Amino acid sequence: MARLVKPLTATQVQNAKPREKPYKLFDGGGLFLQVTPAGGKHWKLKYRRNDGKEGMLSFGSFPDVTLEQARKKRDEARAQKAAGLDPGLVKLTEKLEMQKQARNTFEAIAAEWLEIHATKVLPETVRIYERAFRTYVFPLIGKTPIKDLKAPAFLDVLRRIEALDRLCVRNHVFSACSQTMRFAVATGKAEYDPLPSLRSTLKRHKKKHFAALTEPEEVGRLLRLIWMYRGTYTIQAALKIAPYVFTRPGELHSARWADIDFAACEWRYTVSKTNTQHIVPLAPQVITILKELYPLTGHTPFVFPNLVQRNSVNRPISKNSLLYAMRAMGVSHTEMTPHGFRAMARTLLDEVLGERYDLIEHQLAHRVRDPNGRAYNRTQHLPERHRMMKRWAVYLDNLREGKDEIPPFDIDA
Repeated sequence: MARLVKPLTATQVQNAKPREKPYKLFDGGGLFLQVTPAGGKHWKLKYRRNDGKEGMLSFGSFPDVTLEQARKKRDEARAQKAAGLDPGLVKLTEKLEMQKQARNTFEAIAAEWLEIHATKVLPETVRIYERAFRTYVFPLIGKTPIKDLKAPAFLDVLRRIEALDRLCVRNHVFSACSQTMRFAVATGKAEYDPLPSLRSTLKRHKKKHFAALTEPEEVGRLLRLIWMYRGTYTIQAALKIAPYVFTRPGELHSARWADIDFAACEWRYTVSKTNTQHIVPLAPQVITILKELYPLTGHTPFVFPNLVQRNSVNRPISKNSLLYAMRAMGVSHTEMTPHGFRAMARTLLDEVLGERYDLIEHQLAHRVRDPNGRAYNRTQHLPERHRMMKRWAVYLDNLREGKDEIPPFDIDA
């Protein structure tokens, strides 16, 4: 005859003290509280499996799981047993399903996509996406299974960003979310990408051109300010080189020593925006600056490593480093930005120096076609571009020194 067990009371559970050895307090129906020498109180259920062997279920620990909640879990397990199910297998199945759902949340899939995407873009681009996800997306939909996400969920995320009047950030978030959803579709974790259907519901972003100085006298003043700047030597060097090469700021920030060919006076790298190879002829002035910098940063992968933050020398300076330096110099955002060196070069090379349009566009890493509609390859007109970049460098030096002199076309600097 089975021994009757007097049910526990909440007071008994609360006041159960640890002993030298583990002991059990029984509540009935196979439910008991196991008290450990360390003071832990764990709910357990002993039951008979369908194969006749003894099984054991864990229901959590007191006080996270109360006596009433433990009894409810016991009753659910007994109901499963009465229905011919094994409560242990049911719990295991539920656990595996929860783990599967955790692997297929938007946050988990976004992390997978970002890991792959990081092999294709600049580190700074990856950091922008990571920051956008953490700040604006994950708190709202990060834990949601990606297959359950529909257009309204993403619209809510995007409109919250619009309410902050941060349309550039919204565009980054839109792009990152859409690429994540397309990755989920490709890997069988989602059926479609709902982001494109939202375009007509979003505020239109009015594109603003980057501020740039294009008057020779103003350019000369700016160059003199750059040469007087006294920040870290990496920022000094990057600022001096920027107007000579007029590449996109992100490409200058992340320049690598392995891509610099001192013998050929060239910098060869992949353009982040178009994923194509590009060659930047380096004028003697740039080579001089780089040779002065190499003993200081040549032990790192990057020409301009981050020297401000601890343990960051294997990362380049941040994308805003030159912008902050220009503001420290007293150059406002309405006058000039690092990206503005491109507009400055394009204008002055054309209107003042009279260089060929196709050479200028090619050096800007824009897509250029010949009269027959064929795209120039990356080495097209390289000797002429070397000459143009030397002439441009001499012209900038003249402006910095207050000279109103235009170098000859056949310059041999």
